[in-house]
This record gives sequence, C-alpha cells and structure tokens, in this order.
Amino acid sequence: MVALALVVAAGLVGGLTAWGITKMTERESINGVSSGGFQGVGAHFTSYEAQAYPDLTYAAENAVKAVVSVIKTEEIRQQNYESMNPFFEFFGMPQQGRGDGGEDQIRYREQRSGGSGVIISADGYIVTNHHVVENASKLTVKLPTGKTYDAKLIGTDADTEIALLKIDQTGLPSLAFGSSDALRLGEWVLAIGNPYDLHSTITAGIVSAKSRSLGAIQTSGNSGIESFIQTDAAVNPGNSGGALVNTAGELVGINTLIYSRTGSYAGYSFAVPETIVRKVVSDLREYGVVQRALIGISYSVEDEGIVVQEVVKGGGADAAGIQKGDVITEIDGHAVSTIAGVAEIVGQKRPGESVKISAKRDGKMKQFDVVLRNRAGKSELVARETFDAIESLGGEFAEVRLNEKQQKELGIKAGVQVSAVKQDGILARARVQRGYIITHINGHAIGSVNDLYKISERVTSIEGVYPNGKAVTYSLIE
Repeated sequence: MVALALVVAAGLVGGLTAWGITKMTERESINGVSSGGFQGVGAHFTSYEAQAYPDLTYAAENAVKAVVSVIKTEEIRQQNYESMNPFFEFFGMPQQGRGDGGEDQIRYREQRSGGSGVIISADGYIVTNHHVVENASKLTVKLPTGKTYDAKLIGTDADTEIALLKIDQTGLPSLAFGSSDALRLGEWVLAIGNPYDLHSTITAGIVSAKSRSLGAIQTSGNSGIESFIQTDAAVNPGNSGGALVNTAGELVGINTLIYSRTGSYAGYSFAVPETIVRKVVSDLREYGVVQRALIGISYSVEDEGIVVQEVVKGGGADAAGIQKGDVITEIDGHAVSTIAGVAEIVGQKRPGESVKISAKRDGKMKQFDVVLRNRAGKSELVARETFDAIESLGGEFAEVRLNEKQQKELGIKAGVQVSAVKQDGILARARVQRGYIITHINGHAIGSVNDLYKISERVTSIEGVYPNGKAVTYSLIE
C-alpha cells in the first residue's frame, strides 16, 4: 500500500505542476501584448473585500500547536510450531501449541503504529480515536515541539470511536471546542494530523455533508453511533484522531475515517462531530465510562420522519406512551429523518435526562416527554467509582468481533478478549491466560468492555473460551 501511495502522490505532483505552468502561461498571455485587446477580462467580478472571505492561516498556525502524534506499542503474538490454525491466526487470536520441548511455544514481539490526537486542556487531556489506542500495551504522545511523554488511557468508547488520554504536563497549548451544529455545507474546514509520519500536516476542504452514517463502526455485533461530518479535506492513514477545525481554529470534529478503495485518500473523509466528542470525553473524564442513553425503540426511516417499529417494554418510550406505528418528526425541536440524526441528538444525552418528542399518530401530532434509560433499562448513571471491575480483574481487554463462522467455531456470540494479564489481579490469581475470551462474569453476559463497568459486585466466577475452542470456567473463592 505504501508503494502504491507513493506512485499516486508522484502522479498528483506532476499533474499539479503541469497545470500550474499552463495557467501561468495563459495569464502572461492575457496581461501581455498578445492579449488581443481584451482589457475587460474580469470586469464581472465584484470588488474584493478581504474581511468577507475566509483566511485559513489564523486557524492553521494556531490549531496545529495542539495536534500531537500518538504512538501505540502493541504486543503481537509469535508462535513457534508448525500445526497452526490459520483461522485463528488471521483474526489475531492466540492458539495453544506445542514445540519440540513439549511446552507451549508462544512468544510476543512489540509492534508500533501511530495516529494523531488533540490536546483539549492545558493540563494534558488528549482526545483521539478508539482504533488508534486499541490493544495498546503502551501509549506515547509526541508534541509538535518534539518532546515525548508516556500517556495514560483514561477511557475509550468503541461505539463512537473516541478515546481519552492524559499526559502529566501543564501549560500545554489546547484547542477549544467549536460548534459542529453551526457548520454549514460548503464551509471551509482544516484537517490537521500526522499522515504517513509527516508531522503537523494541514489540509483544507469544505463540509460536503453532515449527519452521514456509513455503518463502519461495529461493536459486539451492533452498529456504533455514527453521524459523521463529511469533508473533502485530504486525510490519510495517520490522520486518525486528528483535528477538524473551522476558520476560527476551533475543534469541530475528530478525523476518523476515509472512503477509499485503496486505503488512501480518494476524495472524502469523515469526522466524528464535536457534539458527540464533547459528550463522550466528558463522560470518560468524569466516570471512566460512557453514559449511554436510549429512547427505547427500534425504527425505520421514511420521508416524514422515523417510524417506530418496536417499543422496548419497560423503556423510556414505553413509559412515555409512544406506540408502534408512531412517526417521530422532531426530537428536542430538531427535525429527524435519518438514523444518524437521531444518533447524534440522543448521543449527547445521559440516562435520566429527558427529551421532548413530537410524533404523528393517526394524522394528529402528539407530544411526549421521554426519560432516557441505559442499556440495562435504568435511568441511573453507571458509577464506576463503586466498583472498578477492570482494575480488580487486573488486565487489559479488547472487543471481540465474530462473524457467523467464528461464532459457530467457538460456540459463543460475543465476548471480551484478555489482551494482557497484570500481576496481583483476579486474572493472575486464577491463572487466566492471554487470549481468553470472557463471555460471562458472575452469570452476567459480557459482550463489550463497557459491560465490565456494569459489574458492581465482587467477581466470583468467570466463564469463557480460549481461541482453540476450549471452554473454561474459573470459580473464585477469597
């Protein structure tokens, strides 16, 4: 992919150079003796008023100071035996194997990859993408000044592709949040990041679309929360987690995806909007886990709005009186006609907060006040402080995405894989090995890392399966 990218880049440079020469020649011809007397060229232009047009230099020169490189160190498994199952190897799952010495021959090597991040507070909080930090054994942040610091992962949210880091520094340059709601189609924006290890790279483009849903974020078999800002600013591998800023130099999005057949920039890039980023970061900073709110319905989309297909029994919508067949046209005064639009509005809320919903039933408009609830059907916030399951387990964990074949092979639907075991934790004491996929704790189903935060009592049993298909239950007595 790198070689291909270099060829494409070279072709583009050549093309731009030729175009520039051609235009310069034409301009000299027009303004010189050979212009043919067409002195009225350009007379239809209005007078130029600098203050009425965007100057991107202010935003670029200031915002670039707060965009950093994020370097992830990940331990990659190496196995020294011949009979290896390519199915598990392809999906990065540890396997049990025996070498010539009669012992399991599994070795680990360090692999580094990089992305970008944005400093959002002078005391060292940095927002980036979930996939930039996923499965990291170590995280390092490099500032535009060249200084590097070890970073602590405060929290991460696979559903929105947002993660929050912290470095132990003060007085850092930071970006203030702008308003992604205020962005207009055609408005100029800048993408700032570190593509291909080219530090502090700035590209410009316009807002091509808002509230775009691609179905690109998948977590535990479910779609994530997507309401992307689409731009034509050039974004490439390494830009992930970088800043999308407006002409005032304010952070309006976090660059996350590109739409490409080659893996490199091909015309469109997508950023998580500030409305979602700000909420997720606030939750991660305050609680260590995202407080996800739900209306409690499933729905489809039509021209008038969203049609309620099912009302979750005991959910917020059910309690408010919303019924199957209702057509929701507005939420909190915002017209809704797309899945992404609903996701962005509700994604800014926490369980226990309410939304005003306007819906059409039998040709008449009705108003509902819906108190939002979490996935467990409760309106209370998840209090990580009461019991830190991840800290108690003593490990690092990764989301497991299984297709139908994998589910059949392992006999599970979803789970969380142990990517590292720390000393003195529950996993170490129970002798749980890396690669183990946790499916239940204390009888509660575990399908995502967020489910671990819901464990509020002492861990007494862990159920799961190793990638070789061996199911193991660990019973803990303390």
